Amino acid sequence: MATKQAHKRLTKEYKSMVENPPPFIMAQPNENNILEWHYVITGPPDTPYAGGQYHGTLVFPSDYPFKPPAIRMITPNGRFKEDTRLCLSMSDYHPDTWNPSWSVSTILTGLLSFMTGTESTTGAIVTTSEYKKKMAESSKEFNALRNVRFRAIFPDLVKENLNDIEEMKKNGKSSEKETTKNILEEAGKEEVVHLADITDPEDRIRAEEELEKLRRNNNRPNPSNRANDSGLSWLYIILALALFIVGLVMK
Repeated sequence: MATKQAHKRLTKEYKSMVENPPPFIMAQPNENNILEWHYVITGPPDTPYAGGQYHGTLVFPSDYPFKPPAIRMITPNGRFKEDTRLCLSMSDYHPDTWNPSWSVSTILTGLLSFMTGTESTTGAIVTTSEYKKKMAESSKEFNALRNVRFRAIFPDLVKENLNDIEEMKKNGKSSEKETTKNILEEAGKEEVVHLADITDPEDRIRAEEELEKLRRNNNRPNPSNRANDSGLSWLYIILALALFIVGLVMK
């Protein structure tokens, strides 16, 4: 729960964001929790992210502005791991470098600057410009159709995205199936990450949960296999009866 000071500060910053939004950036708090903000970055021109729509979250501590927020980007983008805490100078990874005079606008402007750069940090990934462009092309479709939080926070943008998707389909541009194929092809080129190499506790928990899901799925009986086995069993029974009848006739 936010302190009075945090609530007052974030309310003031939201008003400022509405009146003077930074270029390519919009943000607003969750109406049920002022400490949880959702931002949307529009990919700047002359970058691999041009035209892309990138949704993420800022989760502020209850004693903000004395401590920095956790920063995540949810939309697949080719620069950061999806929905993973980012290690930046203005994030909760570095409370020692945090400046209480910084604001939501300062944080997101810094995030955009880092996104369009090439510096490496925890939570960042390395992909080609072509891959980033593919992610930019599919970002609105992802947000409108598969991003539950985006749909809840930005219903007006969802409508705009759906209209854009229809226009893309009319113009014969790439579909979600094609995008998924490209993502899988790119993922196949990435190096395997071992569980022991994951240092972030939250990332490790998510990885362990995914591994457990895979184990359960692999151990689950396949209905099609049961159907095949059942079909083979009936075939054997019919053959046995036929041989029995033939034997009676021969007698």
